[in-house]
Amino acid sequence: MAKILIIDDEAPIRRTLKEILGYEKYTVDEAENGIIGLELLHQNHYDLVLCDIKMPEMDGIEVLEEAKTFCDIPFIMISGHGNIDTAVEAIKLGAYDFISKPPDLNRLLITIRNAMDKSILLNETKVLKKMVSQKYEMVGNSPAIQQIKDVIEKVAPTTARVLIFGENGTGKELVAHWLHEKSQRAHAPFIEVNCAAIPAELIESELFGHEKGSFTSAHKQRKGDFELAHGGTLFLDEIGDMSLSAQAKVLRALQENKITRVGGEKEINVDVRIIAATNKNLAEEIQNGNFREDLYHRLSVIPIEVTALRNRKEDIPVLAKYFMENIAAANGRAPLKYSDAALKALTELPWSGNIRELRNVVERLVILCDKSVEVEDISLFVNPLIKR
Repeated sequence: MAKILIIDDEAPIRRTLKEILGYEKYTVDEAENGIIGLELLHQNHYDLVLCDIKMPEMDGIEVLEEAKTFCDIPFIMISGHGNIDTAVEAIKLGAYDFISKPPDLNRLLITIRNAMDKSILLNETKVLKKMVSQKYEMVGNSPAIQQIKDVIEKVAPTTARVLIFGENGTGKELVAHWLHEKSQRAHAPFIEVNCAAIPAELIESELFGHEKGSFTSAHKQRKGDFELAHGGTLFLDEIGDMSLSAQAKVLRALQENKITRVGGEKEINVDVRIIAATNKNLAEEIQNGNFREDLYHRLSVIPIEVTALRNRKEDIPVLAKYFMENIAAANGRAPLKYSDAALKALTELPWSGNIRELRNVVERLVILCDKSVEVEDISLFVNPLIKR
């Protein structure tokens, strides 16, 4: 049940509003002045505040300014002495709306409902952003990870293209996401393309789009990923698996900032930052004729190597505990504690699948272990073919 605080020095107004809001199933608290109102805001959680502007000791504008320093609750300002300037000032300071006294009850109730809906959406957005941020969090304290974080801080605000390389499962996509999140393009789309997962005959349509009728299954016009990422970031994962014909078109797009849809003739301007990643040795691929050298030089303005997990063993206990907390929470379980011997055993494993393999192992431990993770559990469950 939503909880509302009314701050007003006129008792009849407070009483009337409380009766109306109580009828609408809201829980209501009252404050006869701004000082008491702020004390209540410090002591309790409220979903919305109705605040008079003209009050003795501390007026509503001062209450609003002070409240915004420690909470993010929607304020609806009410006043019998209001004017346009006062309303504008209140909105600039963060009030949701301004209503004159005596308030139109229908408008007041609609405004309260809309303010709460907006507040719910903002809170949900914060939760989702936090979840996304946690999903792509870079965990580890090793020199190798710290070096990557330092490079990201320097490179992200620029427009430089980045080529990320490293073994499968090392977290190359995490680096790409952080480069985007810390860039000036963070508000714009982040489009990810797995070049290895798309057949060679479809990769050009995926990247550049196609016109209706350009091939058998092209029943309607489709925008490609370059267009969808306009103003943002296009992450070309596993670019070493891209066909040579698609490489040529990508090179042209990077040179001219223009693309042409498959089956089309019109050139389309695109503003996209390219981040690419690969698990292949592109120098060897160039020698073997599988990758264009000119495209390599276009992409690798800033090369970033993501070190294999076996080469930064000091991060393994930290990652194991991090995955334990997140996976246990996702499964509605309390996180299990590792014994020192168990953590040591995890650290000594080769981890050919890198972080992805470690996460899978921890998930297995969460499901199959009872009260704690012991060294015997590591030897029993770390292999997908569980020993009986």
